[in-house]
Amino acid sequence: MSSMSSWARRILALLAAAGTWQLLTATDAVLWLRFDRLPTLGEIAAELLQQVTTPIYYLDLLQSVIRILTGFALAAAAGITVGILIARSPKASDLLTPLLEAVRPIPAIALVPIAILLFPQDEQGIVFITCAAAFFPIMVSTRHAVRALPTLWEDAVRTMGGGRLHVLRNVILPGALPGVFGGLSVGMGVAWICVISAEMISGDFGVGYRTWHAYTIVDYPAVIVGMITIGALGWLASAAIELTGRRTTRWLPRAEGSSA
Repeated sequence: MSSMSSWARRILALLAAAGTWQLLTATDAVLWLRFDRLPTLGEIAAELLQQVTTPIYYLDLLQSVIRILTGFALAAAAGITVGILIARSPKASDLLTPLLEAVRPIPAIALVPIAILLFPQDEQGIVFITCAAAFFPIMVSTRHAVRALPTLWEDAVRTMGGGRLHVLRNVILPGALPGVFGGLSVGMGVAWICVISAEMISGDFGVGYRTWHAYTIVDYPAVIVGMITIGALGWLASAAIELTGRRTTRWLPRAEGSSA
């Protein structure tokens, strides 16, 4: 029952937001914000129906999904590995931390000029930017999660004869999983922001490119459709990571009344 009421509240919130949008755009409201240039829900729906019947819409979707999955997979592998390495090895921490902390404050989208110079194709540059965006949240979360583990766990396993690989596989990785999945969730959100931005700057296909192109030709319903598509894709990706995290860490205690 609580789960049904939770979903009902979520649906009501979306309906309220949509109703407010329709009211403000249909009446060409000009308050502190201007809604007289924005499309109504009917215009957005008509544009969405038109786009979903064209192959180019699905080509853009596929292109963006391939880019995000490729960059995110590389970032996840590198971020988890480097995070564990830094947390477990003082020597690796001394060598890598200064460089990583110097680069981390730089927004990934600011790397677009470097990506253009480094890579012969725009596609490779966009994947690089996506990977760079997701890498740091994943690496930092993994590092903190590993360092936060009680040393008593590792000491107990070593006392019983467990080696370093056994400790890593059976203590470090399982214990750090909640923090790792937190970093993966944040990394996915940042990666979507950067892949869309990179597509706007240097892409030829993709949801970001198509949304920016619609803006340049003053096609505002298409811009809103692009934004909705971006939001839906990002939500699905984050939901998939959250679901995987809950399934992987189902041994953790759950708060009563928690819902999906």
